Amino acid sequence: MSEPAVIHSADGADRADRADRADRADRAGKAVPAPLRVRGSGWAMAAGLVRTARPRQWVKNGLVLAAPFAAARPLDVHQAIRLAAVLLLFTACSAAVYLVNDARDAEADRAHPVKCHRPVASGQVPLGAAYAAGTVLALAAPTIAALVCNGDTAALLTAYVVMQLAYCVRLKHMLVVDLVIVTTGFLMRAMAGGLALDITLSRWFLITSGFGALFMVAAKRYSELVLMSERDGEVGASRALLGSYTVGYLRFVWQLAAGVAILGYCLWALESSGAAHGTLPWRQLSMVPFTLSILRYAVFADAGTAGEPEDVVLRDRPLLVIAVVWGLLYVLAVADS
Repeated sequence: MSEPAVIHSADGADRADRADRADRADRAGKAVPAPLRVRGSGWAMAAGLVRTARPRQWVKNGLVLAAPFAAARPLDVHQAIRLAAVLLLFTACSAAVYLVNDARDAEADRAHPVKCHRPVASGQVPLGAAYAAGTVLALAAPTIAALVCNGDTAALLTAYVVMQLAYCVRLKHMLVVDLVIVTTGFLMRAMAGGLALDITLSRWFLITSGFGALFMVAAKRYSELVLMSERDGEVGASRALLGSYTVGYLRFVWQLAAGVAILGYCLWALESSGAAHGTLPWRQLSMVPFTLSILRYAVFADAGTAGEPEDVVLRDRPLLVIAVVWGLLYVLAVADS
């Protein structure tokens, strides 16, 4: 009677061991889905919608001010109001994209250890509410732009929303195309203020803005890939296409983009004939802090710590000081022209 008991005990232990190994393999392959927490409506849902709209990302929309600043055009009250409206409308467009994206990815986000806490994935914001809010913002922003600004601004905002939604649905899974789409989003922000105020956009402004954006986007992807390598693919689980790139390729892209951005800015600065009143060539001198800012940002890129661009810029004191010096030199160049 004792032998069957021993056999039964060994068989149970073996099944338990196999179950434990299967459980560890399953956890290594994917994160355990978080329980869906459906919360109350009202203020909780409104707060969740705001969180889903990514307020921390809104600082990127400050690029809308780039074209008027680069053109050194003084603004009257009407133009200042129009520029502020474009800034708000671009923020609404980007919020719409985040809302729709999180609603689409809700099921996948619940299986992610960090993204499972997003309002839509956790159940704080219902899928229908996220889709509805995103759709309203996506339709309202270009319409208001056509009424408040002009047709070009409305067309740009429409193109931005369509492009970003296509990115969420399909384009983010296409090699290299994903880099181009994210870069174009930054470039559209930089162009929006100029289009709203009918400012002719300099070719050097477009080159510097475009390749500067590509530099930051490629640096971020490079950092994510480095982090993924250090953590045995943990980051790649949240951005499947990232594993298709190589560290060498992304390093080549951000180094190339950095060089072209510096060259474009220098050509823009040298296009000026110098100071009009015999004082220092402020615009040409601004090439120094601009180049230093690229070199400083490249430190984080090379170390694999260049995450969100706004985090790098706002949290690094030397980079902020360089930016202030550049701004002062540019203001002096405008005042002396």
